[in-house]
Amino acid sequence: MRLNTMKPGRGAKTSAKRLGRGGGSGLGKTSGKGHKGQTARAGGFHKVGFEGGQMPIQRRLPKRGFRSAMKGLTAGVRLQELGKLEETVIDLAVLKKANIVSPQAQRAKVYLSGSLEKAVTLRGILLTKGARVAVDKAGGKVED
Repeated sequence: MRLNTMKPGRGAKTSAKRLGRGGGSGLGKTSGKGHKGQTARAGGFHKVGFEGGQMPIQRRLPKRGFRSAMKGLTAGVRLQELGKLEETVIDLAVLKKANIVSPQAQRAKVYLSGSLEKAVTLRGILLTKGARVAVDKAGGKVED
């Protein structure tokens, strides 16, 4: 393939519609805009979703979805951060004291990131499946 022989794929380039060139062209007289009305005129514009004064569909349909108020209350903790702590019994208070989780956190969840070298006991802390296996492998235990 040579750069000077490259050309666009078939159908990629289409010629523009030639408007207002007589009735035989199919786009003469009103140039495909229909008769009168807002969109037939220069500057005819309305907001996206406007339905001529009718209640728009985005307002007719019910609200959906949910934003969790609890989302910011659960703090994520990396597994390797547990290994840096001096304590062997770890709970939420210990994590707050060590400045690993924010003072506003009401729950903590340990997820598998890095490795754990020493045995630790976790009390009242959530774990992912991978983190639970890693804690057991290091000789630690989880107390719910």
